[in-house]
Amino acid sequence: MSQGRVREDALIALAQAWARNEPVVADDKWFDSEALALFAEQIATNAPYARFAATHGYDAARLPLSWRDIPAAPSSAFKNAVLATFDPVATELEFHTSGTTHEHAGRHFVQRATLYDASLLASFDRFMLADRPKLRFLNLVPNPRFKKHSSLGYMMGHVSVLRGDGKTEYFLDDDRVDAEGFARALQAACDEAQPVLIAGTAFAFVALLEALGARRFAAPSGSRMMETGGFKGRVKAVERGELYARLSAAFGIAPASIVAEYGMTELLSQFYDSPESRSTELRVKVGPPWLRTLVVAAGGREVARGETGYLRHVDLANRSSALAIDTEDRGFALDDGFVLIGRDADAPPRGCSLDAEDLAALSVAN
Repeated sequence: MSQGRVREDALIALAQAWARNEPVVADDKWFDSEALALFAEQIATNAPYARFAATHGYDAARLPLSWRDIPAAPSSAFKNAVLATFDPVATELEFHTSGTTHEHAGRHFVQRATLYDASLLASFDRFMLADRPKLRFLNLVPNPRFKKHSSLGYMMGHVSVLRGDGKTEYFLDDDRVDAEGFARALQAACDEAQPVLIAGTAFAFVALLEALGARRFAAPSGSRMMETGGFKGRVKAVERGELYARLSAAFGIAPASIVAEYGMTELLSQFYDSPESRSTELRVKVGPPWLRTLVVAAGGREVARGETGYLRHVDLANRSSALAIDTEDRGFALDDGFVLIGRDADAPPRGCSLDAEDLAALSVAN
């Protein structure tokens, strides 16, 4: 068995132990060692990423000294190059980013579904199901039966099967929300006193509220909601506090039980609102110990805590692509996590580490 597979199996075991609240060794020294070892593996097997790293002065003979120095590919690069450490023909999972009429979708190839499953389930258990309830999942996300390349659909399909009561339903078809079907399903759960988990994008929640109008429900005790972002410019933005207040009034679920999840197609791990911040106006995002975030300026320099910049994520679960990803999302770091501000709606793509076109040119035959 290769050393890379040994490390991957160890990460799966760590995720499973962490989900059970067992003590794990995942401190800064451990993360630094794992990230640098993974970076070395990736530049040996991922040609476009290796060429990109070389433009930053790194190769097999000269590796970064810290995970903070690992070159980060922009999330947009997945639209322009195949960032994979293996032959994508052998992929177990393939996720697509949302495309527009002006750009094609990015593709994230995942060599081993077991690792992604362990990563997403561990964080979901810790941050959404800490009290270990048996919930009924009412999903306003893509149905994985019909949208097999949606990472969000896959995620909710996976946790719904493993953690749900067996009566999961989906109420989103492309951009159309089945408000009447949702209302019937929620009322049935209320009649049965069955707690629910309502998961959806911000766009879907706004559409649902508009369709339901003045109708009100009293979700059973223990119910909760998970909001995954995702306006994508299709509706007028609703301030998150206002959205949560409207959702709380419509469904009888306290705002503190409405949790924002933050993930990306280009990452195989997710962030959630910390339990301590859910009753405050300042929601702090936290993640599992194998996922770290830097806040950087437009040129890539790390900024001080409390200073607004762009988010750079380093995810050890991204073993089969690129572990360091630059985003267009803005936020600021705190001692216990970061606060997500959002994306500049009119800002052009930045080149803090690499222009997507540059990576496409470096990809050559890949």
